[in-house]
Amino acid sequence: MQQIYCDSTKAVLWKPKLLWVFILSMCMGQAFAQSTVTGKVTDLEDSIGLPGVTVAIKGSTKGTSTDMDGNYTLSTAGIQNPIFVFSFIGKESQEVVVGNQTVINVALANDSQALEEIVVVGYGTQKKNDLTGSITSITENDFVKGNVSTPEQLITGKLAGVQITSGGGAPGSGSTIRIRGGSSLNASNDPLIVIDGVPIDNNDVSGSANPLSFINPNDIESFNVLKDASAAAIYGSRAANGVIIITTKKGKKGAQTRLSFNSRFSVANNINQVDVLSPSEFIDAVNTYGTASQQALLGTNSTNWQDVIYRTALTQDNNLSLTGNLKGIPYRASVGFLNQNGTLQTSNLKRTSASLGLSPSFLDDHLNLDVNFKVANSKSQFADEGAIGTAISFDPTQPVYANNTEFGEYFNWIDPNGNGIEALGPSNPLAMLNLRDNMGILNRYIGNAKLTYSFHGLPELKAVVNAGFDKSNTDGNDVTSPLVSANSFNNQGSTAFYKQDRNNTTFQAFLNYVKEINQHRFDVMGGYEYQNFIRENETGTDYGKSDVTPLRNYFKTEYRLASQFGRVNYGFNNTYLATFTVRRDGTSRFAPDNRYGIFPSAALAWKLNEQFGIDDTFSDLKVRVGWGVTGQQNINSGDFPYLAAYTPGQGLLYQFGGAFYDVLRPNPYDAQIKWEETTSTNLGLDFGIRHAKISGSIDFYMKKTTDLINEIDAPAGTNFSNKVVTNIGSLENKGVEFTLNYTPIQKANFTWDLNFNATYNQNKITALTRNDNEDYLGVLTGDVSGGTGAYGQIHSTGYARSSFFLYQQVYDENGNPLEGVFVDQNNDGVISELDRYHYQNPDANYFLGFSSQMTYKNLNFGFIMRSNLGNYVFNNVASGSSSYYSMTGAGNFIFNLNADVKDTQFNSSTGRDRINLSDYFVENASFLKMDNINVGYDLSSLFKTSKLRANLGFIVQNVFTITNYTGLDPEVQGGIDRNIYPRPRTYSLNLNLNF
Repeated sequence: MQQIYCDSTKAVLWKPKLLWVFILSMCMGQAFAQSTVTGKVTDLEDSIGLPGVTVAIKGSTKGTSTDMDGNYTLSTAGIQNPIFVFSFIGKESQEVVVGNQTVINVALANDSQALEEIVVVGYGTQKKNDLTGSITSITENDFVKGNVSTPEQLITGKLAGVQITSGGGAPGSGSTIRIRGGSSLNASNDPLIVIDGVPIDNNDVSGSANPLSFINPNDIESFNVLKDASAAAIYGSRAANGVIIITTKKGKKGAQTRLSFNSRFSVANNINQVDVLSPSEFIDAVNTYGTASQQALLGTNSTNWQDVIYRTALTQDNNLSLTGNLKGIPYRASVGFLNQNGTLQTSNLKRTSASLGLSPSFLDDHLNLDVNFKVANSKSQFADEGAIGTAISFDPTQPVYANNTEFGEYFNWIDPNGNGIEALGPSNPLAMLNLRDNMGILNRYIGNAKLTYSFHGLPELKAVVNAGFDKSNTDGNDVTSPLVSANSFNNQGSTAFYKQDRNNTTFQAFLNYVKEINQHRFDVMGGYEYQNFIRENETGTDYGKSDVTPLRNYFKTEYRLASQFGRVNYGFNNTYLATFTVRRDGTSRFAPDNRYGIFPSAALAWKLNEQFGIDDTFSDLKVRVGWGVTGQQNINSGDFPYLAAYTPGQGLLYQFGGAFYDVLRPNPYDAQIKWEETTSTNLGLDFGIRHAKISGSIDFYMKKTTDLINEIDAPAGTNFSNKVVTNIGSLENKGVEFTLNYTPIQKANFTWDLNFNATYNQNKITALTRNDNEDYLGVLTGDVSGGTGAYGQIHSTGYARSSFFLYQQVYDENGNPLEGVFVDQNNDGVISELDRYHYQNPDANYFLGFSSQMTYKNLNFGFIMRSNLGNYVFNNVASGSSSYYSMTGAGNFIFNLNADVKDTQFNSSTGRDRINLSDYFVENASFLKMDNINVGYDLSSLFKTSKLRANLGFIVQNVFTITNYTGLDPEVQGGIDRNIYPRPRTYSLNLNLNF
């Protein structure tokens, strides 16, 4: 707006004061004219209206946002010489002088710099187009919607090469996260997770089903996944399984104050049950195969025990956040409360969370400070999940309740000789839930302060110091009534307790120098990091019976990591790119001679679209190649496996003279244990076809792990156990990843976005001995219930890890299994352990994800589908009750059976150990899941004020599953189905309000 000067006032100063006042009022009236401005903000490229564009009046607190079509209305009342500022993420901001205009339409151009500077990498950020490693980024716009209580659920099925398998349907349950397959056998296969620059320790967090459950998903802005070693090696010893960098939401400089409220209400129900014999079928089976005394145990009721222990589960999740600037300091504060019931009776999670982020700057923006603090209080009511298996096998002819004052109101199997509850009999499933109170209370705090100083006179050089902490304390009690089981009855009940304190700290300091000289660009970084991990545990059990010895256990452990690291990024002519990193890590977990490891990486990239001047066609066309080495020191057998250590023998005393002393048991150890190392090679292509609105990438990778941290058999007399953890063997993963993003429709009132990702991964053990030994079978793993010391899987050279190792079932001419008849693999005429053979792989070879999101005017609709192909599952639920003989117990009780027995007709009491390890029970568990369907409607147009934006959404999760697997759910961690907590179907109603 042009300024209005009242020069005429000089010529009329002699006029009466009334005229002077009149002239001044006219001038002021023009300067403060009250008017309302309307308009539309569009995308410069395609003229489509942009929703959510911030329209602010410069120098004031007034502002608004555009609606779904890009329209806005803003009053300039009381503002002198108003100037409108239009801003939107990924677009160049514009300023417009209002003047006398009442309609202002604006077209925003892409901000190329903003679009490129969005990828978070180790200890910094990089332009997306300048990446040389395999890094995938996903922001909140693409997160999974619905009843999401933990962070990893936001990206399930969304990223190629990232497999996320939930541990079941329990509230806040943990997930198994694998990036390009697992790299180890006995060490951790979990990726390193970094939250706002703080690497966190996810091991052994007591009182919580999921170590990530303390983070409120509503506070997360983006995930960046470093998949290959060239990208992850900067994190060295903790990056063998990839790195997930989580960035939380923060206030932005110049942003207006915004209050956001999100409320979600969910209803969850189980959709399937394990197929067991009905009451009438069970009665027929007992009358046919049982003895007279067992037939006399039959009741007259018809009880579906799975109906008894499950319920409709309700969840409430409310979150409130405030974002803005306080005296020039950007801030964001949030608070949330989650109350999630599980479908299994008594299971519940209550989480109260809060976060605060401050981003002040000083010294004319040369010194920037980022402060982040998060706190969460989680109260987990853990249901006894043993009730799931008991409900499947409990006699369906018995009642839930009984008129028995001595043993409580619940039905129990009673010893006929007057010895109380049957010693070996199953407990009442509902009593197991209602008469046990296992509550874990976890308080967790994570925070950091990051200082970034840009040197005066040398702005290309920055110094960064980051100090952070991850602290938690747990207090849990597990109270069991005397009426739950015979053991608890004899002990007159018990009260177990568990306490844990974890105090982890990190300190980082590094220098970063960025300089462009003509066509050359240099980005050099070097620094130091120190991490300290302290864990203190105390557990114990007290019994109601005074002569039962209480149990106590206490330990405190601490280990440290000290590291130096460096990285050089070089670019020539914005066409040729190179990245070199090196990290030297030292860990206190290994002996001094093996304490340090060096982990280098290198990557090259070539921008073909820049080289050949085809930017008009390809927005991106880049070839990448990378190589790197990462390490592993996260051992599951303790913090100091190289030291001789001793464990107190619980309840064991040694008499010396007239006194009794606690016994200390020596632990096995290997004084020479060292780093496990994974070498990774990656070849990738990134592409984007500008006018077709197609983008994606394809990567070929190979990962080989050497000096596997592996548990092997120890010859008698050589150690303090028959098993010892040491470095021996090698393992490889190789595969292909493909990602495709496509926008088939992008119009003013209708947009449609599609995403497809596919991963192929092949896992194979290449060595398990120091010298080739064809006679060495491998290491048994994967315990199977229904037998004593039964293992159904094995680690063997030349096969995938945890391959099934079973007896090969023989079938009759009609395809029915012959009970106890197996293939004699070695033709010695005897069926023995030597006749077991390697069968299928529990890990899928192919992982597919497909998502769609459509927006039409104020309505949006989307879905997410996911598929695993080539995974096999051992149905231990069926194998454990696969014979009519299994109905009968070793006492005054009987068991129900899996309905599979109607097909097998197994009834023999002999050879049960081999039958329980038959490959008959291994099933192809490939599946296609409709994970999520969501519908939303923008309600903003219903309100008179443009300052309020509202959206209402309806989401259905776990919609359907297509599979040939006969068990409850084909998605099983580890490949052995042992009565998983069912994943329910969830219906959610979601309301978002933004002021």
